[in-house]
Amino acid sequence: MQLSDDLIACAGLIERGDPDRFAAAMAAPPEARRVLFPLYAFNLEVARAPWVTQETMIAEMRLQWWRDALEEIAKGGEVRRHEVVTPLSKVLDRDTAARLDPLVGARRWDIYRDPFEDEDHLTRYIEETSGLLLLAAGQALGGMDEEVALDAGYAFGLAAFLRAVPELESKGRVPLLDGRPEGVAALARGGLERLQKARMGFGAVPKASRPALLAGWQAGPLLALAAKEPQRVAEGTLELSEFSKRARLMKAGFTGRV
Repeated sequence: MQLSDDLIACAGLIERGDPDRFAAAMAAPPEARRVLFPLYAFNLEVARAPWVTQETMIAEMRLQWWRDALEEIAKGGEVRRHEVVTPLSKVLDRDTAARLDPLVGARRWDIYRDPFEDEDHLTRYIEETSGLLLLAAGQALGGMDEEVALDAGYAFGLAAFLRAVPELESKGRVPLLDGRPEGVAALARGGLERLQKARMGFGAVPKASRPALLAGWQAGPLLALAAKEPQRVAEGTLELSEFSKRARLMKAGFTGRV
């Protein structure tokens, strides 16, 4: 498959900054990568924006830059030239671009040190940062039910979020409402319940859209591990073995299911 310079740049960004999604994209059919590379590169750049500076105003401006870029795509007019925005504009329709705006807005939480207000706030953050990305990928590839995408995306995002807890805490953030082992286990069980609910709808996902689901290739076992051994979250050891990761990715790539 011949990739444009922009898509090659997007792939490089993901390979360096988000190796798990890069592995998922590489397990997808080549044509799907034309959609997944710019979407995942966009997500990576937005996720990075709050952390590249300690100046809150500059971080806000960086996020606003991405919101403005999405607005340009949503309006259907001229779009700024950029190695990520340009290929992104070729895979998003107007409605999907507009639907991604809350994904950028949710990252404002990362700029500041305030804890989540309540469970609904945490749930919304994960749905908007992970669920909306999965929905956009599914829609761009051929269609995906929104409820399925948000349920699966929440589970995928929660697994990644729990792995990131020690790093977030080291940077002065308060990621968990209840950091006790029982609180972490309950959170993980909730993620597993939503993953199971999403799986009931996977059969209706068009074949062309199923590569979007590969992003969650580790979510199920990671959430199960967090539910069984919640102390791993605080210890920073919520990881699968390399053998298990390879086997799960191969199975997901072959079956299209996670």
